[in-house]
Amino acid sequence: MKNGPVAVVAAAVLWGTAGTAGLLVSADSIALAAARLVIGGAALALFAGAGIGRALRRPSLLLAAVAVAAYQLCFFAAVARTGVAIGTVVAIGSGPVFTGLLSWAMHGQRPSVRWVLATAAAVAGCVALIAGGGAQAGGQVLSGVLFALLGGLLYAFYAVSAARAIGRGAPSGAVMGVLFGGAAVIMLPVLLWQGLGWLAEPRGLLAVLYLGLGTTALSYFLYGRGLRTTPVATAATLALAEPAVAALLGLVVLGERLAPISIAGLGLLAVSLVVVALPEAKSSPAVGAREVARATGR
Repeated sequence: MKNGPVAVVAAAVLWGTAGTAGLLVSADSIALAAARLVIGGAALALFAGAGIGRALRRPSLLLAAVAVAAYQLCFFAAVARTGVAIGTVVAIGSGPVFTGLLSWAMHGQRPSVRWVLATAAAVAGCVALIAGGGAQAGGQVLSGVLFALLGGLLYAFYAVSAARAIGRGAPSGAVMGVLFGGAAVIMLPVLLWQGLGWLAEPRGLLAVLYLGLGTTALSYFLYGRGLRTTPVATAATLALAEPAVAALLGLVVLGERLAPISIAGLGLLAVSLVVVALPEAKSSPAVGAREVARATGR
């Protein structure tokens, strides 16, 4: 798989820094997410250049762009109803599962037994890691869980759609430009509605520029590069490195403490990601590079 898994994990590392960077901003979480997506999406669209015109001819990518924007709204709706811990676990943890199922249902790409076992272990590690934080759920748990599951499904849909387009020969940069450039257009009214006054603070402006250019534009550029050679279900599982990085940053930068269950979850997650990143003994070298590629689990 060459350097595909490395690019995906690098993207997940960048995603994992978003929470710490977001603490520097006083804005509402929805406004912050909208600003991040508008800045990052615009950067990806500009970077794609002329290639974005050809990618726009694929209707599935336009629908996937809607899914990118809808994912943000579903995630924050879930967190508002269930609390950070449950909303994050369900949304992020269900992403790889939905990705594997969609790849199988839509393209006949049945996940391997090793992927199933490693992904189950990784999700369990993610649950233990976040549960150790002791966050409590809100009052509307059922509706929040449903929003989180819908978010996981939306993530899987746009990841599989991007993977299929890349597998058919579309430049990964152009594909990400369409997905996130389109989502930026959709989220711009949300950003304007939330207000822009908080961007006048230098610290807040620098933080949101990092969130947009670093944790969105650069990360999804790397993710798209990884999708060229990495099966979609494998990449979705590798993306679970995100909460592990966030937890480590909380430990080192913010002075937080990890409960024993979180430490155990971190170890289980790390081992699972190593297992899923190893190439399959009998995998086809064409996987992820042709029409039936499984090139992509947030």
